[in-house]
Amino acid sequence: MEQQPQRKSWVVGPMIALALLCGVIIGKGWERTGHAGETYEELKTFSEVLNQVQKHYVDETKPKDLIQGAIRGMLSTLDPHSAYMTPEMYKEMQVETRGEFGGVGIQIGVKDNRLAVIAPIEGTPAHRAGIKAGDFITKVNDDPTKDLTLMDAVQKMRGPKGSKVNLTIQRDGATDPLVFTLVRDTIKIESVKSKVIDNLGYVRLTQFQEATGRDLSKAIKQFKEQKVQGTILDLRNNPGGLLTAAVDVSEQFLPSGKLVVYTKSREGKKDEWFAKSKDQLEDLPVIILVNEGSASASEIVAGALQDWGRAVVVGTTSFGKGSVQTILALGDGSGLRLTTAKYYTPKGRSIQSTGITPDIVVKLPTPMLAKADGKPAEKDTEGKAVKPPTGKDASPPSGKSPEEASPKNGTGPQSSPAETGGELSLEQDVQLQKAVELLKSWKIFKELKSS
Repeated sequence: MEQQPQRKSWVVGPMIALALLCGVIIGKGWERTGHAGETYEELKTFSEVLNQVQKHYVDETKPKDLIQGAIRGMLSTLDPHSAYMTPEMYKEMQVETRGEFGGVGIQIGVKDNRLAVIAPIEGTPAHRAGIKAGDFITKVNDDPTKDLTLMDAVQKMRGPKGSKVNLTIQRDGATDPLVFTLVRDTIKIESVKSKVIDNLGYVRLTQFQEATGRDLSKAIKQFKEQKVQGTILDLRNNPGGLLTAAVDVSEQFLPSGKLVVYTKSREGKKDEWFAKSKDQLEDLPVIILVNEGSASASEIVAGALQDWGRAVVVGTTSFGKGSVQTILALGDGSGLRLTTAKYYTPKGRSIQSTGITPDIVVKLPTPMLAKADGKPAEKDTEGKAVKPPTGKDASPPSGKSPEEASPKNGTGPQSSPAETGGELSLEQDVQLQKAVELLKSWKIFKELKSS
């Protein structure tokens, strides 16, 4: 039985966040032939079960609720990223890609079969409270997340501005769970932030949105006017966004005609995206910063520039999410998010579960433990705290409730941008320091060669 061609969107992101669905691109419709006879035979059983539930279940049921529940159950047997969206959820997803939405500011995904924080968004309730990339969310309010789909988890964490939600967090290195009480807010994202550091252009991309390519182009124009000697593209804690935006960003560093990314479906069908002519920074050297919070569209950009030898990638291995989700609009205004393909770098590397490995690995120091007065605790020769932390530290001391002990408004341990999505000074950020040093050395060696 043939399906009618319909509008679809391709999602390559690792998370459905209170933030943003990563990696959406509007594509062409598709046609696929199914085994209609076998399908309808199985639907007879489904119809019988539905009929029996409606007739005999102890409480009155609504057909709509039963069918939506059945759809969710069906998709949950596939993978964590395939999901059903109600009309309200589908509409909200479309709005989110424009960079403004309600929530607490967390990008989430599934890692090791657990609900994981990919990264908090800078300046949001989650970021201010001290939630970090790599945290695992075990409860939303009192509800365990073990059997929740990503969409269900998102819905539980969303709510009106000013309302509260409790998140129970399991963090590596913390002996006890942490409970964060977050007040929901309207989240606005500025996806491109730029400045000049030591005559080097620095651009930080927080997510890939509709305007990201255009805003990056403006920053590059300013860099050219200031005659910078190199560019640093910071993709740390960038969970992804629009696939088209990832291509827009990549082609501002790649020559026209270069392959940026391709996808391959179950049938082996390939779709390819190539760079088009853009106003570039010519042959100036580029450093890309990545970490475990860099995912999806970020990995597309880093992988493309790395494969073509256009940039040196510095930092730690990225998240590793290389599956493509297709967003299909359904007749009643709802939507279907379905994993349909995997994406590959120009040299054919699949990033799924492996991520982008940096050319130069630079790990951030272990976050300093904080004393009760907020000052760093002294450490012995092995780097361990001489005295156990007290007060509002990452690990709740005995005798205190998790909520009382959880970090709030920056009173917890000092953290790196890799963990919180925040921004440190050049003196504190060793990964950024390395990028600056490399670009300065680049210039020196180039001058030696020409002399």
